[in-house]
Amino acid sequence: MVSAARTTVVIGAVLLAGAVGCSPSTAHHPGSGGGAATTPSAAAGGPAAGGAIPVGAGPQSAYTAQAQPAPGTCHYRYTTAKQPLPDAACTPGVTSPAVTQATISSTICKAGGYTSAIRPPVNVTGKEKAANAASYGYTGPMGDAEYDHLISLQLGGDPNDPRNLWVEPPSPGHVPGKGPNNPKDAVETHLHTAICKGQVTLAAAQQAVAADWTTAEAKLGVKAAASDGPVESD
Repeated sequence: MVSAARTTVVIGAVLLAGAVGCSPSTAHHPGSGGGAATTPSAAAGGPAAGGAIPVGAGPQSAYTAQAQPAPGTCHYRYTTAKQPLPDAACTPGVTSPAVTQATISSTICKAGGYTSAIRPPVNVTGKEKAANAASYGYTGPMGDAEYDHLISLQLGGDPNDPRNLWVEPPSPGHVPGKGPNNPKDAVETHLHTAICKGQVTLAAAQQAVAADWTTAEAKLGVKAAASDGPVESD
């Protein structure tokens, strides 16, 4: 017969082992109004954790508005510099099957441009933007937020997969009523130039942006160049 005292010790040891095997989430999800600045880890297995980026349907001859995550289920993240990042579970980033390292010369790097021909129309993205704002709990002026591809079209992102689009709130220094101020656009243009010059691979650029657009240039050693051309809003 096992004594009561020994039973208590065994149970305590089991509970302690279980506690050691669990690690609480360190992610902080401030509301759309800001909150404590932090750069949490992405969901396990997502791009920020080194996982494979999902592949979407790619460009379509006709687009339809896609269902968005349920209202209030997505949460912005913020860097220490208070730059917004999407919820890695809701918006992990999605690539287009039409754009691969082998096809960049005929897609994102082709003369005359690529993105305007595959971009979904406003009558589709307008509906998606309103629904996605509810997903993220964004309550600011819609004109000051950009409905943004996490992996931009010029980096081979999927045009209309809901996992690649998010209502991106204004960055620090924004003037209310002046429209989006999105430094992410310049980062994407620099990376696009680097891809087309053969300085970085398409996959590396996509992975870096999906993980954290604010650190992508530093991670890949990409710097702005005079030949980058105009910044493309995405």
